Amino acid sequence: MIPKINSRWKRGFLAIGGLVVLGLVGGAAGGAIGAWRTVCYDCPSIAQLYTWEPRQSTKIMSADGIVLDELALERRTPVNIDSLPSYVPNAFVAIEDKRFYRHEGYDVWGYLRAVRNLVTKRRIAGGGSTITLQLARHMFIEELGFDQSFRRKLKELHVAIDLERVYEKEQILQAYINQVNFDQGWYGIESAAQNYFGKSAPELNPAEAATLAAIINLPAYYNPLKHPERARQRRNVILRLMAEQGYIPKGELAHWQAEAVPERRADGRGDELAPYFVEWVRSILDDRFGADLYSKGYRVYTTLDVGMQRRARAAMERGWRRIESVPGYAHPRYDPADTAAPASSGSTPYLQGSLIAIDPATGDVKAMIGGRDFRDSKFNRATQARRQPGSVFKPFVFTAAVASGIPASRVMLDAPLNLTMPDGSRWSPRNYTNDFRGEMTLRNALRASINVIAVKLGMEVGLETVAQYAMRMGISTDIPRVPSLPIGVPDVLPIDVAEAYTAYANLGEKVEPRPVLRVEDSDGRVVWSMEVERERVLDEKVAYIMVDMMEDVVNAGSGRSIRDPLRGNVPDTLPVAGKTGTTNDGSDVWFAGFTPDLLAVVWLGFDMRTAILPNAAGGVYAAPVWADFVRPLYFGTSGYEDIDTGERVEGEGPSRPLPADWIAPRGVTTRTIDAESGKLATEWCPVDSFRDEIYIPGTEPTEACDLHTPGLFGVPMRGLPQMPIDTARDTAPPDSVPRP
Repeated sequence: MIPKINSRWKRGFLAIGGLVVLGLVGGAAGGAIGAWRTVCYDCPSIAQLYTWEPRQSTKIMSADGIVLDELALERRTPVNIDSLPSYVPNAFVAIEDKRFYRHEGYDVWGYLRAVRNLVTKRRIAGGGSTITLQLARHMFIEELGFDQSFRRKLKELHVAIDLERVYEKEQILQAYINQVNFDQGWYGIESAAQNYFGKSAPELNPAEAATLAAIINLPAYYNPLKHPERARQRRNVILRLMAEQGYIPKGELAHWQAEAVPERRADGRGDELAPYFVEWVRSILDDRFGADLYSKGYRVYTTLDVGMQRRARAAMERGWRRIESVPGYAHPRYDPADTAAPASSGSTPYLQGSLIAIDPATGDVKAMIGGRDFRDSKFNRATQARRQPGSVFKPFVFTAAVASGIPASRVMLDAPLNLTMPDGSRWSPRNYTNDFRGEMTLRNALRASINVIAVKLGMEVGLETVAQYAMRMGISTDIPRVPSLPIGVPDVLPIDVAEAYTAYANLGEKVEPRPVLRVEDSDGRVVWSMEVERERVLDEKVAYIMVDMMEDVVNAGSGRSIRDPLRGNVPDTLPVAGKTGTTNDGSDVWFAGFTPDLLAVVWLGFDMRTAILPNAAGGVYAAPVWADFVRPLYFGTSGYEDIDTGERVEGEGPSRPLPADWIAPRGVTTRTIDAESGKLATEWCPVDSFRDEIYIPGTEPTEACDLHTPGLFGVPMRGLPQMPIDTARDTAPPDSVPRP
């Protein structure tokens, strides 16, 4: 039977006496009573105890409220003890300090028991480390020191007594469960509950609460994800103690002891969902907030859409596997088992890629794939990789031409061309198909991605002009003014390509990509926000003509795999414009495409430039990835059988409505032309050669087609010019307004 001690003074004397005995037997202290007066000259003051706050992790949130990751020295989210079922905090009391509600910071009988064990067993066991003492140690580890000396024990005792004077028991217990370590960088019960069980601490059942209480004694040893049987055994001991101490009904003990312990991290956590995006956000915020980012408990609301991110990841995975399954693929294949050691240079030998999806109206980055395996390589290919864009660069050339008054119906000759380079060497641009097609309009040249005509057009409008348009629209890397510029020789960043193409999707307004909506402090006050950065960089009519030309690329040109039922199968009810890109050596394949309300850029290639496959092309490999990502967003998915599990996966409906097509701005005009000659169509032109072409006023053709004349039996043939069909009209209705 424990004798009753009537005064605080006597209890304090016994506590110090127990420590003194421990110190004397251990040969570690002398004059402990005098030491008590001087030992804590550098301990935290009462004022510090009142104002102390635990370090809190900064949470990176998706736009739809899912925690993507936490940034912290110690990942922690405080929780109020009043919100918890009583058995949750008492699970810790049951195992760590059963006399917690009766002592004043120290357990006298625990000290005496430790002395007895030291004398009888020659070791210290079963000591008086109360919850309050543990809290003192966790709160002020730097001030109290890390050693195990008798002096530090006195410091802990001194701070623990002060804690009991300053705080109520519930406040001490609340601080304790919010402070302790649950392994893997997870501190505090809320962080532990989310990561081990995928739920908030107030939702924990007794078995789960006991599991968390089991971990804190030796976190790495009792972590159920690493050692489930150890954790289960200790959990069951705690449940028994909870029943014995009246914290749960004894009749429920067997039920809770039969529950399984978690062996995998809880589903629903987003840490591995968008690691490249999170790291990009972290680097932006680190420059602004510094060390506070890791300790002040900010909530960062990002622009990421989790549903889109998952679809982007799945589309890229299928794209990578598709390329690696092509017969004759001769490169190392990605194997997660071989990526345990991170690549020190950031470069990997296997196929890589990136995907960036942006809302063109706001610049909000909705999805980002920066590489294949963040653990193996943290190099973000979406924001850091400088790659040759190939024909993805060509729209800048055609934009400069249209803006200078050259219409899409201008005819140019696709024929061999020999040019002198700045170093004196000779260069002859060639087309992807290694042939020449003779005369063709600029529209058809962009549709078929003809290199020779792009080079000729770039030199006509001026390489400096082309470079200026590219930079104005968002390309930030160096642009050499060389004859090969128009076919995409400068290295560019995929994120820059996405920014530049927003100027098309928005009919002339460029929008800077933004990953963050706002940052709130721990009290919910907004401390920083990223505003939408819009700038008009193109005349609306120029942008509209370019969009119309790039719709042709998708519907009938190099990007037609977007509409191919065997590859992309994006129905033509969705307006899509874009451009493929392929480097001459086949080391980079691209597709930059957009709808009126979504833009995405896909790049595939190796970190070290090498040909992916013979005749690799953006329309063959990158465009289908784009379509695979975009199609479900607008049209949903049908059910299918999972290849890995064999389980039936139900289909999903679309997540966004079909947008209306781009509205022609006021002022553009339309003429019916012959698509072969680029001149006004006549009654003798073949019907399948008629084309309604769009013009900026003043650039319309005035000559009639001279390629087709009445022939024998009325069959059209090339010959004398004829009278044109009168088709002059404004494309935009009088009340049309520019697209916002």
